[in-house]
Amino acid sequence: MTKRYDALIIGGGHNGLVCAFYLARAGLKVRVLERRGVVGGAAVTEEFAPGFRNSTASYTVSLLRPKVIADMKLHARGYRVIERTISNFFPYPDTYLTLGGGVERTQAQFARFSKKDAAAYPAYDAALEKVAQVLRDIALKTPPNLGGGVHALLAAAQQGWPIGRLERSVQRDLLDIFTKSARDFLSGWFEDDHVQAAFGFDAVVGNYAGVSTPGSAYVLLHHVFGEVNGKFGAWGHAVGGMGAITQAMAAACLEQGVEISLEAAVAKVLVDGGKAAGVRLASGEEIAAKIVAANVGPALLYRQLVDQADMDDDFRKRIAGYKTGSGTFRMNVALSELPDFTVLPGTQTAEHHTAGIIIAPGMDYMDQAYIDAQQFGWSRKPIVEMKLPTTVDDSLAPPGMHIASLFCQQFDPKLDWDLHREAVANLIVETVTDHAPNFKASIVARQIHSPLDLERKFGLIGGDIFHGHMGLDQLWAARPVLGHGDYRGPIKGLYMCGSGTHPGGGVTGAPGHNAAHEILRDSGPMRRWRRR
Repeated sequence: MTKRYDALIIGGGHNGLVCAFYLARAGLKVRVLERRGVVGGAAVTEEFAPGFRNSTASYTVSLLRPKVIADMKLHARGYRVIERTISNFFPYPDTYLTLGGGVERTQAQFARFSKKDAAAYPAYDAALEKVAQVLRDIALKTPPNLGGGVHALLAAAQQGWPIGRLERSVQRDLLDIFTKSARDFLSGWFEDDHVQAAFGFDAVVGNYAGVSTPGSAYVLLHHVFGEVNGKFGAWGHAVGGMGAITQAMAAACLEQGVEISLEAAVAKVLVDGGKAAGVRLASGEEIAAKIVAANVGPALLYRQLVDQADMDDDFRKRIAGYKTGSGTFRMNVALSELPDFTVLPGTQTAEHHTAGIIIAPGMDYMDQAYIDAQQFGWSRKPIVEMKLPTTVDDSLAPPGMHIASLFCQQFDPKLDWDLHREAVANLIVETVTDHAPNFKASIVARQIHSPLDLERKFGLIGGDIFHGHMGLDQLWAARPVLGHGDYRGPIKGLYMCGSGTHPGGGVTGAPGHNAAHEILRDSGPMRRWRRR
């Protein structure tokens, strides 16, 4: 062993940095080990073509918890988010729909398709906000380790008690969201397919499923529990890209004395006498620590980095069945001009260019995309979400030029993507060009991240942007495995601090925050940490 630390963090993604910050602030000697040459994990800003920079994986912000922002003093370190005037723009072959900009404006859009749905929207919005608040309230709380005795029962009661005091209607909505498909949930509120699809899209973001898949309604909720600049449910663009966030986090860590090592791939977690003892790097170097916190997903951690003999039979079985694969295909393209949409013409920056541009024209379209992926390997008509960050941050491209982020569903993670990635990238370009005829010709360069590319580059097993499916069987106390939902694995001293733990995927910082809380509870300096 060349060096000894109090704690080692495997992976310098945002949750790893958050965890490292809180541990170091409590006085622990902490080292972050990052496989790539830049910190940030999937939340990075990179140059993908000469003069063109973008958030090459994670690309938009809302879910980052305000407590984490405040504790790490991110605003003082340059963190700034520009809100969208309207949240989303949905082009159809012969019409369009915009979402956001206030309740009355959204109602006016819905009224073009259904006056009944326009009238129902305020009640829906209020109901969803009440349910989203439940998720906000528990996001920074450690799930009870069910089966863990009196302490776990008390923790479960503490987190369940506020739910028991909610209005009966909110309790029913909560049950619906956790168990129903997005289609079933939304059809209880709205009659028009355009309106249902405007909300149903959130149910398939990063979710290898259709809007008719049971449980997909929860993913819809997961995408609305965030906030931007104090506005609940809002989304925005981080100035400088998502890498600006993680670079600010890294600066906060360095200020607390964290040591950050780049190009330091971990090959194995070392275990001695049933306890974590440190790690071995791919270089062969061994580093000692009694605490190891893994910001990689559970599938990567327990299938590749931990010796199978160090886990019991049941845990090995459960982790072998842990579901990953979000069906996501991610592209970044450099553009000579903005898309000129048939239903809203023009290449000069307009309001709809600053929104999330979503090609998902109907609930059946989204279900068929999933069916296609299961039958053929990819959607014949894919779901595409496009962002044009240069419309609000022109520092990311040369003057007069633009970049586009394309987040696309549904694509079978198990396919041989080395064979099909270019053909699918072409299909995605054609899909956008069907709505904006100038799009294909305006492409200067492109970067492709198939599910396999996401796994190779960012360590996302199966290309899963959430580190694991977010179905009812892999949420809260059962994320990743029932009995280990409290950030502690089956090996003493080995913790999980990434999105494969509660509250799940997205750039939240919550898993890192919560895991640090539990590490400090176990290791002693908790009292000092609480005073800060």
